[in-house]
Amino acid sequence: MLSVIAGPDSRDRHSLPAAGFDWLNALDGDLKGLRVAYSPDWGYAAVDPQVRRVVDDTVRVFERDLGCNVEIAHPGWSDPFDAFWAIVAMDTDLKGMRAMAAQWGKEMSPHLVAFLNHPWTAEDFTNAMVTRKSVVNKMWRFMTDYDLLLTPTLTVPPFPVHCQGPEKTDGRMVAPTQWLSFTYPINLTGQPAASVPAGFTNDGLPIGLQIVGRHLDDQLVLRASAAFERARPWRNTLPPLLKELGLVQ
Repeated sequence: MLSVIAGPDSRDRHSLPAAGFDWLNALDGDLKGLRVAYSPDWGYAAVDPQVRRVVDDTVRVFERDLGCNVEIAHPGWSDPFDAFWAIVAMDTDLKGMRAMAAQWGKEMSPHLVAFLNHPWTAEDFTNAMVTRKSVVNKMWRFMTDYDLLLTPTLTVPPFPVHCQGPEKTDGRMVAPTQWLSFTYPINLTGQPAASVPAGFTNDGLPIGLQIVGRHLDDQLVLRASAAFERARPWRNTLPPLLKELGLVQ
């Protein structure tokens, strides 16, 4: 799929030149000797104990079975949540979306309507861009010491449909969007990242591991994802929850 969709497109000023490697061949090779950082919580995020347990165990695979040198480390930024959503608003057809919310707001999620109707200012947007530059610079400096960065994909296991997010995680009251803490900073930096199955909660719900590479190093992220899958095969592992519900034998 990546071999088809990657590469330059004159309709997108952000598109990149074609990769200088074969996407399928990128899956080959080992990870021996790589320097790997593991940030279980960015240094500030509340993380569900079951998520931490599963991902801690998964990270040990990189050291024990794949030959990486792993250490706990954090890039060192403060939570850039507000900047991320300001950038989303800045890149949105805000006028058009507000008109849509005025007509169809009762059919839309309340948090989306509130986001669209927030009184955004030019200063909100310029502050967000400055924060983004700071996050990118912190990550660039951080990744000079590491080949890969590992984190949980989300802070909590899956939660009920029609819920914006848990209001409490690991005993802490949190914003309903806090469960996204690990993903939006990587959206800000634009670095390659993959989410791979890491394991299951006691109730059989899936937990993910996020593998982040240096800027434009998609090749290593794919190699690390494939190496982990070989070390911890999962494609024939069904969540225990499916058996409990009688959906599989």
